Amino acid sequence: MLSITSSNIIEKDSRYISHTYNRLPVALKEGCVAQATDFEGRKYIDFGSGIGTNSLGFCNEKWLKAVTAQAEKLQHTSNLFYTLPNVLLAERLCEITGYSKVFFGNSGAEANEGAIKIARKYGMETKGQGCNKIISLKNSFHGRTITTLSATGQDVFHQHFAPFTEGFRYVQPNDVQEFINAVDDTVCAVMLELVQGESGVIPLTHEYVEYVENICTDKGFLLIVDEVQTGIGRTGTFLCCEQYGISPNIITLAKGLGAGLPIGAVLMDKKTENVFQQGQHGSTFGGNPIVCAGALEVLNQISNAEFLSEVCRKSEYVFNKLTKISNVVELSGKGLMIGIKLSEKICAAEAAKKCAEQGLLILTAKEKLRMLPPLNITTSEIDTGMGILSKVLSEF
Repeated sequence: MLSITSSNIIEKDSRYISHTYNRLPVALKEGCVAQATDFEGRKYIDFGSGIGTNSLGFCNEKWLKAVTAQAEKLQHTSNLFYTLPNVLLAERLCEITGYSKVFFGNSGAEANEGAIKIARKYGMETKGQGCNKIISLKNSFHGRTITTLSATGQDVFHQHFAPFTEGFRYVQPNDVQEFINAVDDTVCAVMLELVQGESGVIPLTHEYVEYVENICTDKGFLLIVDEVQTGIGRTGTFLCCEQYGISPNIITLAKGLGAGLPIGAVLMDKKTENVFQQGQHGSTFGGNPIVCAGALEVLNQISNAEFLSEVCRKSEYVFNKLTKISNVVELSGKGLMIGIKLSEKICAAEAAKKCAEQGLLILTAKEKLRMLPPLNITTSEIDTGMGILSKVLSEF
């Protein structure tokens, strides 16, 4: 039998897998917390955590035990029956967040689809068939299905796959007047990311978010907050909403909730909890027992006040370190969701590639580098990764 090498894997990927990803030439074999190893034994520090999904890093011991223990009992059953991990996870999420009910799917896009359906049905039931428009922000990102692409306020995604789902209006982030101009009696909801991740890790202003929430309340339409990337401790609080002092009618979650396994969740408040009725929404794998058992352990660890305090401490430590690195000209973000603007002479994608060659896995967001490290990354791992990043950026 031939030995497995990174080159083997990359060649087979090129031959058999649809080329929808611009992969870096790295094939990972195994990992622990924020360190991974490829098939040749080369080591990497992970500052991307699977685009924010591996919230507890690689192979967290307690999470692994929860997942494997459930896999030995019951791996899946249809949603025509009840399972214990499903209801325990729903109960815990509602306890932590104060929301009333939850719907489980498999991804952030699925969660956002569910939120959009709730908003449309709510608008129809409260104001009639014509109340179906959703305001979202320019430079937002809400998923890659046809409808969540339609909700995404970026022209680059509105190509090739027309016709797109109608009923979305896009307004400039933090521009109150443009938001006011978009509001009329046909609007059923507003959909926001509090930190626009894919567009460069750019937080909305507190004043703007507060204004939008007030308008939603006054006009009687719903506020949806997409916390797919910002939720589950990523920004230093369990939900980013907490830092803005708002209470959306719907919150969508995914990524870090599964710690690497596929899950999406729609949190509903008292106003929205009964909008969906039997047969109006569903997901074959939503609420999968194995995924839910793992997600419950994620909540056990991340909802802890001491854990979240450590995320804030690490955030401050990382921001401070980054300010001292050459060719870093500006930082943005919250918690361990960080955008790094580089000097004009440096292409972020090229910098990320050189980092990978030197043993650091880091993401990009448009012209920036983007950091989404595991929330339990150690100070030692941070220091090692920062050393590589500093070396790479100093060589441009």
